[in-house]
Amino acid sequence: MEKTVSILDGNTFIVTNEQGDVTPSRVYPTGLFSFDTRFLSTWQLSLNGERLSVLSRDDLQYFERHFFLVPGEPTHYVDAKVSVIREQSICKDFTERLTVLNHDLEPAHFRLRVEMGSDFADLFEIKDVRDKSGLTSVRQEGGRLCLRYERGGFRRDTIISSTEEAEVDDTGMTFDIRLEPRSAWRTQLNVQPVIQESLEAEDETIWAAYRRRSRPKLREDLDHWLKQTPTLICDYEPLQTAYERSLIDLAAMRYASLTNPSSPLPTAGLPWFMTIFGRDSMFICLQALPFAPQLAPPVLRLLALLQGVTLDDFEEEEPGKILHEFRYGESAAFEEQPHTPYYGSADATPLFVILMDEYERWTGDSTLIRRLEPNARKALDWIDEYGDLLGNGYLSYFRRNTRNGLENQCWKDSWDGISYHDGRLPRPPRATCELQGYAYDAKMRGARLAREIWNDPAYADRLEQQAAELKERFNRDFWLPDREYFALALDPDGQPVDALASNIGHLLWSGIVEPSRAKKVAQHLLSPHMFSGWGIRTLADTEARYNPVGYHVGTVWPFDNSIIAWGLRRYGFREEAARVAEAVIEASAYFHGRLPEAFAGYDRALTNYPVEYPTACSPQGWSAGAPLLFLRTMLGLEPHENHLATDPVLPPAIQRIELLDLPGRWGRTNAFGLRTVHHQKRLVR
Repeated sequence: MEKTVSILDGNTFIVTNEQGDVTPSRVYPTGLFSFDTRFLSTWQLSLNGERLSVLSRDDLQYFERHFFLVPGEPTHYVDAKVSVIREQSICKDFTERLTVLNHDLEPAHFRLRVEMGSDFADLFEIKDVRDKSGLTSVRQEGGRLCLRYERGGFRRDTIISSTEEAEVDDTGMTFDIRLEPRSAWRTQLNVQPVIQESLEAEDETIWAAYRRRSRPKLREDLDHWLKQTPTLICDYEPLQTAYERSLIDLAAMRYASLTNPSSPLPTAGLPWFMTIFGRDSMFICLQALPFAPQLAPPVLRLLALLQGVTLDDFEEEEPGKILHEFRYGESAAFEEQPHTPYYGSADATPLFVILMDEYERWTGDSTLIRRLEPNARKALDWIDEYGDLLGNGYLSYFRRNTRNGLENQCWKDSWDGISYHDGRLPRPPRATCELQGYAYDAKMRGARLAREIWNDPAYADRLEQQAAELKERFNRDFWLPDREYFALALDPDGQPVDALASNIGHLLWSGIVEPSRAKKVAQHLLSPHMFSGWGIRTLADTEARYNPVGYHVGTVWPFDNSIIAWGLRRYGFREEAARVAEAVIEASAYFHGRLPEAFAGYDRALTNYPVEYPTACSPQGWSAGAPLLFLRTMLGLEPHENHLATDPVLPPAIQRIELLDLPGRWGRTNAFGLRTVHHQKRLVR
């Protein structure tokens, strides 16, 4: 596939080739998308019948891009007497401003053509390569090209207009242009995606509320976002670039849900996951808390609003359970994918309580925590009442939606993400190790909230007792004494699923590991079998299913590494945490500062650079959050009552870090880190 470029605003985005064109594809997510539907699948520019080649491209903002084009092949660029400037932007709609320049001393006549079309594909129809079931129609109305898709009560429209008169037909628009010497011609094409609404009644619709945005408002919003975030000053260019890129990507990936257009939410990743994901969105909030705490309240409120209330096998809903994802597309509407909302995730529910506690610790916003107390209690109840499928005291999962639900319902949710050392896949239910860590952490944090915020010390005592029993049981049943690491999971028979995987790093973050075993866990994580030199692999290279370009079986995930580094720091392995941070941040330089969802797990000595994973989301929410959490980890930032405590340990590549205007319950403060001789201590052996 040819190289693509993208611009976005929340969950509306366009993916084009390097010339700004969209070529129809059933198998690649190219085109204009919004709310899980492709509204443009064809968008091709030509001049006098010739396609255009790119001279240069300017990436101005995440929501706009300029292409400088000439007709024909690169061999005769030097003779080009005409050029085209193509300015594409996204805010409420997709806009393309075209400028045709006549560089000749003679008048010129041009026929400019834009081929236009939409297959209205659902994202899952592209991902799974499925045919459409509804009907597409085309009409011309008042100089506009109107495309429509209908299937039962499901309807989507694409309305295309131009500021200059055009010859409109069913497949595009043609412009007849006569230019004097050294003159220019301009038009603006507007592409409006419409969801289920009548344009005549636009002011009264939910969709209209979502669309009340403008390009100047986007610029103003980005400026405001960046001014709110702390200023980083450091002597390591990859970190500076990754930090700035992360802040912009997080701003770009906020979207206004149709449920509450005024409160933007972080999406998970372009192109497949441009919606709220319970687990992903909460992890993003955790990573970004010291930098953008305002992300958390809308996520917590929406997840509380959509918290499960009944038993539903298809949606995998249960009372108290937090949703996995929310979809708007045709596949969800007709149950070709799990319906909206879908609850097929075992980790989102304990993470809800974890985020509530961490948010309050950082911001002091007890008002929201009191308001969400009933939701937190329901989430904690779910862990024991519905999450403990086998009655053995462990949180496990089993796919109830056997038609198209997720087989693995932990963060490694691909079909082969959980395996034995020899490559076999365990029968469900599966109790993965990190789920037990999350459950333990949720109970401990819930106890703090109960004691300090909800004024219920008896409930706090009960939660702490449950957590202590879980910790003791876990360290007995999951520990593999002959291999000196924790099992990846327990199978339905209570036998260990014995693959060595990065999940054990999440155990350190949760605090469930007995201190006497933490050193062995850290040694495994930093061993050559797991640490590639660019980060910690999802699966050790000693395991049968290891594949350096396998989605969850050998790649390096920046998000995963950021949580592991945070866990290493928690148990006192500060230099090791800094080493992981340094490796991933250095890798980011090979991706122009934008960490992808994952990259290959090849050993650094073999490739000398991190190898791209072919279908990784980019930008991706919790990868954008990773540099922020690495900064917190290296500086040792922890809220302590009404002030911020710091304990910096920097890796060899970084000598100085300054973070200015960190927001929190203390107002605003600064944090500093200098590398000293103390940092030369040996790593764990």
